[in-house]
Amino acid sequence: MKQRPVTLRDLGFYVRARINSGISGALNRRRGGAKVRPVASLDEVLDGADTPLALSRLLVGRSNAERQAAVALYLDWRGIPFARHAFSSFEGAGENFGVEIGAGDRVLVLIAHHDAVPGSPGANDNAAAVGILLHLLGRLARTPPANLRVRFLFTAAEELGYLGARVYVQETSLAGIIGVLSLELCGIGDALVVWDVEQEDEFLHRVGAAAQGLGLRRDERYHVVGRIPVFGSDHRAFAAAGLPAYGLTMIPAAEAEALRRFVLSPGRSALMHLIRRPRPFDTYHTSGDTYATLEPAACDAVVAALHAIIAELG
Repeated sequence: MKQRPVTLRDLGFYVRARINSGISGALNRRRGGAKVRPVASLDEVLDGADTPLALSRLLVGRSNAERQAAVALYLDWRGIPFARHAFSSFEGAGENFGVEIGAGDRVLVLIAHHDAVPGSPGANDNAAAVGILLHLLGRLARTPPANLRVRFLFTAAEELGYLGARVYVQETSLAGIIGVLSLELCGIGDALVVWDVEQEDEFLHRVGAAAQGLGLRRDERYHVVGRIPVFGSDHRAFAAAGLPAYGLTMIPAAEAEALRRFVLSPGRSALMHLIRRPRPFDTYHTSGDTYATLEPAACDAVVAALHAIIAELG
């Protein structure tokens, strides 16, 4: 593994991540509740259905080391070739996994991080997204796009200031990438949100066209939101490298306005963290982020959206 020089930016990520992790862990211990444990054995998942919801059980309730190992186990078991990208620094350690499907010079990157915060089962954050991408890559492998390469990237240590994605961007080639979507909180809701949009570009126009083709009306079932001050994800590492990169999330349409106020107002977000947060943030980073809260229709909607985006780009 390569040793990278430490920057002030790295130190900032490290401090912020440790603070966030400490707060989440302390709050989860204070809330108490059932002990975090897996909802299914690995054999049950491997021998079971390959729906996004069923595949999310690979991760739910497991430690981060177990979650990471479970993703690699699944890819091995399915006979899917994948690249391993291990890293270690003063910030933390982990392993990213990459799968490429399709052909051509243009690359679409789809990301789902496989880690979770301490004390949380990590169902909506982020096992649902991993299940969605594992399901999608299986389907796409049967009919790969002829003029587009889709890179499925399963990252480690997102909860440590998207460390895995930052190291990946620094150490691997970004040639040919036309757009990046990082899946976060994709297992609850009926409306699609693309976020961290400071200026709409060609890639985003194509994403919007795909959504429109599915009948998702702008500002009703498809929302585009500006840069979010407090919350972030792996796409930001790619955006910092000058690539069109955004977060992709599902939300309950009925909560859209409340969520917009919540995520765009840092002071309000901090206060609401202690009182009441709109769905799906009511379980975010808590012991309440359980498998039982996930909605099959939400996961299926994300799969349909990604299929449409791939078709639009391909």
